Amino acid sequence: KEIGSQVKKYKIGDEVFAFTGFGFGAYAEYICLPEVGNHKKGIVSFKPENMSFEEAATVPGGCLTSLSHINKANLKKGDKVLINGASGSVGTFAIQILKDLGANVTTVCSENNFELVKSLGADCTLDYNKINFTKVNEKYDFVFDVVNNSSKKACRNILKDNGLYESVTASTTIHDDVLNHIKTLIEKNIIKTVIDRRYSINKIADAHEYVEKGHKKGNVVIKINFKKGDINEY
Repeated sequence: KEIGSQVKKYKIGDEVFAFTGFGFGAYAEYICLPEVGNHKKGIVSFKPENMSFEEAATVPGGCLTSLSHINKANLKKGDKVLINGASGSVGTFAIQILKDLGANVTTVCSENNFELVKSLGADCTLDYNKINFTKVNEKYDFVFDVVNNSSKKACRNILKDNGLYESVTASTTIHDDVLNHIKTLIEKNIIKTVIDRRYSINKIADAHEYVEKGHKKGNVVIKINFKKGDINEY
């Protein structure tokens, strides 16, 4: 374990959480990240004091993605927002961020996940198996398509004149101050994480197979040191 000679902010033994950048590498035993980073090279911050390591590990990916897209909307209190795909990692974080901003949030997910999204603050829920959300009789200031199965053109009728449509695949720029802001929101108990399943490291292929089915609630965690009796173990 080493720290670069020019690093001033961190020291050996500090508890941190990180987004490892477009190079990935989070499964590695060791990884080198810059002290001051960005979405390409990686971003590090001190771990929130009120989260365990496994909880904190779920945050940088989904929550950074949510906040970076939501920041584009410049929302104000009372604005109406629709999240398509609200029960996954990005969606569950987005609900909480938007409610903290004072938005009125409509979520699109399966009926099985209504209780979850309501517990996070959703004001209205739509079951995609029963309702085409692009055809509802409502106008939104912001439509956030997390699952990317729609388009700005398809959502034109539900957007206000100056409304923004944003797909999760749209490009964003993320700096370390965004992760620091998320840390602050977590420590104020404004944001929490949702963990669906925990897999031991030797079941990592099973974890990926489960995630790729597209029905997880919130996040899936890989535990390095798995103990017998851990909750939701697979």
